[in-house]
Amino acid sequence: MRLIIQRSKQAQVSINNKISGEITHGLVLLVGIEAADTQEDVDYLVRKVCNMRIFSDEADKMNLSVQDVGGEILSISQFTLHADTKKGNRPSFTQAAKPEAAIPLYDSFNKGLAANGLRVETGEFGADMQVSLVNDGPVTISIDSKNK
Repeated sequence: MRLIIQRSKQAQVSINNKISGEITHGLVLLVGIEAADTQEDVDYLVRKVCNMRIFSDEADKMNLSVQDVGGEILSISQFTLHADTKKGNRPSFTQAAKPEAAIPLYDSFNKGLAANGLRVETGEFGADMQVSLVNDGPVTISIDSKNK
């Protein structure tokens, strides 16, 4: 699994001009699931997201987690994170998991975050979504569960 984590002051995802999910303070997660991913990848990234200290403390040091600051999660499925751009000019997405494999892992990931006390908002898997956010910091971090 690959994640792009963006610390955000506000964010929302819309589908057909209707807001599907919205947060006021927390993390926007772009979540890419590849065919080789398992529940072990999900569990690893749930722990990383919940415990990653990327919010500032009173000394302005990144020392606090999303849980510490009472933050929220906006989780967006993003198969394009597994684009292979080595050959030609059109990306290949053959590494991305098919929906029948990806949806259960994506749902498990979001449920894992919620089980840790986080409010989790989502888009809709496979939908044409418009995502807007105010990147706080800006802080943007990439994590790949295969590069532990």
